[in-house]
Amino acid sequence: MAGNSQRRGAVRKTGSKKGMAVGSGGQARRALRGKGPTPSAEERKGHPAARRAASAAKRADAPRTGPGSTARGVQKHKDLPETVVGRNPVVEALRAGVPATALYVATGQAPDERVAEAVAAVAEKKIALMEVSRQELDRITGGAIHQGLALQVPPYDYAHPSDLLARAADSGRAPLLVAVDGVTDPRNLGAIVRSAAAFGAHGVVIPERRSASMTASAWRTSAGTAARIRVARCTNLVRTLKEYAAEGLMIAGLDADGTVDTDTFELATSPLVIVVGSEGRGLSRLTRTVCDVTVSIPMARTVESLNASVATGVVLAEVARRRRSASA
Repeated sequence: MAGNSQRRGAVRKTGSKKGMAVGSGGQARRALRGKGPTPSAEERKGHPAARRAASAAKRADAPRTGPGSTARGVQKHKDLPETVVGRNPVVEALRAGVPATALYVATGQAPDERVAEAVAAVAEKKIALMEVSRQELDRITGGAIHQGLALQVPPYDYAHPSDLLARAADSGRAPLLVAVDGVTDPRNLGAIVRSAAAFGAHGVVIPERRSASMTASAWRTSAGTAARIRVARCTNLVRTLKEYAAEGLMIAGLDADGTVDTDTFELATSPLVIVVGSEGRGLSRLTRTVCDVTVSIPMARTVESLNASVATGVVLAEVARRRRSASA
């Protein structure tokens, strides 16, 4: 054992202490080091106070919908521009009249009729043409498969719900609006906008939350009609429908188990808001409570339901037919 005088070289000097001492050959460098003062609760990972501080920081960075929103209820912050990528999507967007601010073309492109058509279209529309490296285009598109072509689309300029009533008053016809309750597919929204324009509606209203917005995909599906009919966005659809009802409009929701069907839809010639529900669950419970009537479409028993945009088109066509007959 250490300090045993019978073992050669293990004799402890008189008066020495057990353990390390000055001049112990660097053993002190391997000693435990202190971590300093204990951090505050907000700085400790996993501590409840740290989680609360992180949540508060997120809320501070999030867009504000109260005092930071405009007087008309639409958020003041700007959405980021959207980028349409790929040769076919870019050409289709330009053919549909989707508004754009710039066309990005990667340098060293092989000759292609779609690229040539896109370049000619932006030259005619006086849209900026930017030639960039493929690496830069990768950065702009977030690494998407762009095939050397990308179209930058600005955020849609939404109207206010009351603007649609003003347009209806200027037309001299009974107001006809379409309200979209939770449709999340932008292609469905684009198709609804197209049907609304085709059958004489004065505008389309969508909620800010839990709903598709007027993206480039919605623009393409609308086949350019989004440039001829206004789309408004509201913070609360139920409240907006109540405001329309206070202005004398009847609220008709589309529902498979409606109280009337299109054959007996006498309110079609009245000032009217057609409300279409989401693709899966249909009208929400709160939206249903403000509807004056629910309308169904007579169908063969082998078919349970129609796509939201198709159902909207069918009902709008019937409304337009009844209004033509009433004015004849």
